[in-house]
Amino acid sequence: MPQLFDPLTIKSITIKNRIGVSPMCQYSSENGHATDWHLVHLGTRASGGAGMVIMEATAVSPEGRISPQDNGIYLDSHIPKLKQITDFIKSQGSIPALQIAHAGRKASRGVPWISEKHVPASEGGWQIVGPSAVAFGDGYEVPHELNSNEISNIASDFRLAAKRTLAAGFQILEIHAAHGYLLHSFLSPISNHRTDSYGGSFENRIRFLLETVEAVKMEWPSNLPLFVRLSCTDWDERGWTLTDSIFLAIELKKLGVDLIDCSSGAIAPNIKIPVKKHFQVPLAEEIKKKANIATAAVGLITEPKAANNVIHKEQADMVLLARELLRNPYWPIQEAQYLNKVTPGVIPNQYRRGF
Repeated sequence: MPQLFDPLTIKSITIKNRIGVSPMCQYSSENGHATDWHLVHLGTRASGGAGMVIMEATAVSPEGRISPQDNGIYLDSHIPKLKQITDFIKSQGSIPALQIAHAGRKASRGVPWISEKHVPASEGGWQIVGPSAVAFGDGYEVPHELNSNEISNIASDFRLAAKRTLAAGFQILEIHAAHGYLLHSFLSPISNHRTDSYGGSFENRIRFLLETVEAVKMEWPSNLPLFVRLSCTDWDERGWTLTDSIFLAIELKKLGVDLIDCSSGAIAPNIKIPVKKHFQVPLAEEIKKKANIATAAVGLITEPKAANNVIHKEQADMVLLARELLRNPYWPIQEAQYLNKVTPGVIPNQYRRGF
């Protein structure tokens, strides 16, 4: 049975263990360009022992950013700094991955530690977009309802982002279709009220995501892993369900998607979510078993034995940590010691005297 510190091979890429850094927005980019903050932040997690490091949600267009301080990959000038980051991650024996995204109706917001209010055009913001003219919630702007040509243009933005992702040296690409952002907002009946070929039925609501995957595959090599992050349930009977996610995962696998990154929620505020330790692991387990596709489990995974059990019981193929790795970027090294899995290369030579 697999263990937390066993390698995982997906297509041509072998990840040295089953621990990944979940994508976490840093709100520290300049005009979409990554900075030294990202180099140190992501590089530290790589030297801390994570097998895979996923860079934060990176916008495929200026309007796809959550905030004006978000990372982007819509200009060629974004590539050099990202290449510096991926080179360092690789030097630590970790695999660099990038999550490409469009924030949709949750875009043009302020930085969380200053103000999360809408940023107007007069202050560097922009018109937000969505599947329907329905605001995310109170205090949010009503988005422009995308027409079919605009939808096609955004799919093309994802394609060009995939091309730049490859040029920047990333070895895994993840498409963000979760947390209420644009692709997720098309999936959920809570936010998608369309009556054309992109709304209504399940087949219509998944159309934009499937077209986006097909567009990305035009640039992303078939021998490199392709992931999709889903909110596997909206936790609301009116919305997207785990059963929907299982059927979608089956379709995504047909298109060549290798792994589903299983998160949940965030389609609308004030939905009660049963948050507790490992509360999203069953989502990853159900999709893995019923769609016969690899999955990653996320959410309040903090303890080594419990993380190892997720892998050992084959509930998921990887665990992705977020806040725990903000608190302690060396969690993988420490847990390798705890589980007696320290092997050559787990601890950087420069840090061995500390362990």
